[in-house]
Amino acid sequence: MHSWIEALVALFLLLGSLFALVGAIGLYRLPDFFMRLHGPTKSTTLGVGGMVIASLIYFGSRGDGISLHELLITLFLFITAPVSAHMLAKAALQQKLRLSDKTRGRPWEQ
Repeated sequence: MHSWIEALVALFLLLGSLFALVGAIGLYRLPDFFMRLHGPTKSTTLGVGGMVIASLIYFGSRGDGISLHELLITLFLFITAPVSAHMLAKAALQQKLRLSDKTRGRPWEQ
């Protein structure tokens, strides 16, 4: 395998790992549910996407061609993550979860 392909795969793996780490730290450190919802849905999705792109490049460069599995994983991930985050946020609004003082807006107070 060419060294520039290896460097590109390593770059996408490092970027994906960095985004996943930031998402995990955000999930741990943010104070309330609505803020914590952004960690796994935004940056972790990008992290897994970066790792899947690295897998696409690696296995595509070996001569096997682009795998349908990686494309389906990417499609499934980028469709289901925002939908599940929206459903979780709507359920939290229905339950009127307690908010942190740092959270802007109070959707259930008129």
